[in-house]
Amino acid sequence: MKLKKQWTTGEKSLQMFNTAFLRNTDQLNELKTALNNRFQALQDLLKEEETTMEDNSKGVKEAVTSTCQEVLGRKKHHRKEWISIETLDKIREGKNMKTTISNSRTRTEKTKAHDECTEPK
Repeated sequence: MKLKKQWTTGEKSLQMFNTAFLRNTDQLNELKTALNNRFQALQDLLKEEETTMEDNSKGVKEAVTSTCQEVLGRKKHHRKEWISIETLDKIREGKNMKTTISNSRTRTEKTKAHDECTEPK
């Protein structure tokens, strides 16, 4: 029997923005000016019309998320590799040594290849 998760529609995942860009002063200033422009436009809109608090909060949330999306972008999930590149290189090196030893035809070639592989680097 196979079970399958039923995804509900309407639920949105948490939006994570790439905040590492904020360490760069140029990106930070760009975000500040974009937010100021958005909030200025939102403030002008709210002065003209009478709106409820819910509409105001939705407008603020939309302004912040859209500006962050444009300027910063979404955060990408980078998973840490469980085997480092150096370890993979050493594994590959060991396999190459093993093949050179096994491919040698005579005993003298085998002992010579074995001595080359076991000598310290």
